[in-house]
Amino acid sequence: MKVGVFDSGLGGLTVVSAITEIFRGADVFYIADTKYAPYGEKTQEQILKRCIEITDFLIKEHQITALIVACNTATSASIKTLRDKYPELILIGTEPGIKPAIEATKTNNIGVLATPATLKGDKYQLLVNELFKSKQISLFEQACPGLVEQIEKGEVSSELTIKMLETWLEPMKRNRVDTIVLGCTHYPLASDAIKQIMGYDISLIQTGWAIAKRLKSLSLEKNHINEGLLNISVYFTGDINQNMIKKIFEKTEYNKKITIRKYDI
Repeated sequence: MKVGVFDSGLGGLTVVSAITEIFRGADVFYIADTKYAPYGEKTQEQILKRCIEITDFLIKEHQITALIVACNTATSASIKTLRDKYPELILIGTEPGIKPAIEATKTNNIGVLATPATLKGDKYQLLVNELFKSKQISLFEQACPGLVEQIEKGEVSSELTIKMLETWLEPMKRNRVDTIVLGCTHYPLASDAIKQIMGYDISLIQTGWAIAKRLKSLSLEKNHINEGLLNISVYFTGDINQNMIKKIFEKTEYNKKITIRKYDI
């Protein structure tokens, strides 16, 4: 099986890392579209056009049979069109983990950290309205402009990043939020800093594990045999911090086996 995964940068590799835990017998082709990052600052039309270009590339060059849009912003802008345009693909999008957060919270105080584009997107608003209409939940939403860029540079725990997070998390800390949705695939890379700033036991909800399980389930329905090698190739379209790639996979067996190269798409 051949699986394509893409995001505007490094963030979607947190999804690939989760895939390595449970998925086998496949070639995984990841595209970090750093040339066009961040997606959150593009229009819906620009994001959709780029998603189609990347999907066409992965189909033509690597004959993928499954595609993961490992970005909340790109999913919101493109997933319906991609499903209509490529009905033959196993196609999995990314959305903030609101439902598992509701299941996890004990105080009914939930925080959401996301890009401005995700919080404004119709997909997110529909999800929140649907899940919260019968729940007595206090939701603390926080856009995090600039956090993706800090993570891309490898400045996950720099003084500037910590100050940004402290400002954003202060209302959640004050209101004893006990569960925070990491509404961008980049944000799990800042998990340690978030936990340290909150200063008490907190659940962080990320979507990589759910996506990995969904990929395995759908592939088995297509008669995929989940055993054997998992080969990972990482392509990037602009500048990228390769040390961060190694850091993301440092706790997996794939740390030294990943092919990394630049691609002009």
